[in-house]
Amino acid sequence: MSDTLVPQIPVTPSVIGAEPVRRVPTDWTTQAMQSRIRRRYASERRFRFAGLAAVWLSAAFLAYLLVTMVMQGASGFVETRVSLPVDLAAAKLPIEPARLVGRGADLALAGAGLEGTVDLAATKAFGKDGTDLLSDGAWAVVRDAIKADPSLLQRKTVFEVPVSSPIDVAAKGNGTRDAEAIVARLKASGALTRGFNAGFLTSADSTDATRVGIWGAFKGSLLTMIVTLLLAFPIGVLSALYLEEYAPKNRWTDLIEVSINNLAAVPSIIFGLLGLAVFLGTFGMPRSAPIVGGLTLALMTMPVIVIAGRNAIKAVPPSIRDAALGIGASPVQVVFHHVLPLALPGILTGTIIGMARALGETAPVLMIGMRAFIAAPPSGLSDPATVLPVQIFLWSDQVSRGFVEKTSAAIIVLLVFLLAMNGVAIYLRNRFETRW
Repeated sequence: MSDTLVPQIPVTPSVIGAEPVRRVPTDWTTQAMQSRIRRRYASERRFRFAGLAAVWLSAAFLAYLLVTMVMQGASGFVETRVSLPVDLAAAKLPIEPARLVGRGADLALAGAGLEGTVDLAATKAFGKDGTDLLSDGAWAVVRDAIKADPSLLQRKTVFEVPVSSPIDVAAKGNGTRDAEAIVARLKASGALTRGFNAGFLTSADSTDATRVGIWGAFKGSLLTMIVTLLLAFPIGVLSALYLEEYAPKNRWTDLIEVSINNLAAVPSIIFGLLGLAVFLGTFGMPRSAPIVGGLTLALMTMPVIVIAGRNAIKAVPPSIRDAALGIGASPVQVVFHHVLPLALPGILTGTIIGMARALGETAPVLMIGMRAFIAAPPSGLSDPATVLPVQIFLWSDQVSRGFVEKTSAAIIVLLVFLLAMNGVAIYLRNRFETRW
């Protein structure tokens, strides 16, 4: 009988009466353990490297997008102007200073021939093709200056007026050879200047790339988002409270839950068709109005708010409810005094995410007609309007090269709007968040 110990292989019977299963003994030596540890650490390092690579790749794509948009759109906020001497005293416009007050001043100046006077001054200053150098809205700059100071009608003044789109594009380095030659000549004479284009932030759409503005679309988006929020938020939160706190658990509530989840995944254009059929076709509401756009986007956003609200309410610990009931609170007080305030950060975060998605949607609002040419900002919920994504879409389809930079500039405005909404979401979450 040898004294050497022979390792015993454990035998595990699988089924009574069947052949026993023999386990392979594990090597517990130091060298084998260190080898397994090295492989485990190497696998962990590969996983961390893959995660960091994914994060850096996403950040690189985002940075490329932002840098490209800023580089292409920064020039959209810059306006090229030319110095134009206009002798209004010699023109002797047949208009009385008393008529330059009030809303009739624009019509009075237009009827007095101010536009022709500006064209004549351009011809004298820059030659027979001088009128081609000026934007269609150049005379409007002179008009506004006269309205602010009627004494300009009695003297000769040099006005800084915007140039036409081909000259503006050439001044920014992307024009044709002929336009660049004109720009070089104007720069040599000191007549060409550049400055911030305030009209881009205060004007509406136009057929001239030098006169377009984003304010009309921005105001339309703002009014549409207000209608969407006022409808989707209270209905979505109350629906989430009912389904999570009061609704019985049966097949009907299961069907409602499945339907809500399916609605959240429905393509947005389906909601546009629904808004077209219901709000415009059945109820006869005004076409291309913010109220119709808000109603349509509210239908699309509501399922997202319901799902986010239910998850936030479900995350509130049951002990909060038990404690509130234990001190004598009614079920309604438990929900609205304890559960809802604690679930509010998650609800608000989901709401802002849904609103940001609605702000960037184009297909639903296109279906209800919010792609019209809007030359004046809307003054109410029923006035014709458009929204930022549609305005970007319309400008990107223009032939004029001047609309390229305006499209990128409008995208920058839209991104700033989205970042502001996300910033509000982060602030509200940190303001009301409770850590357990």
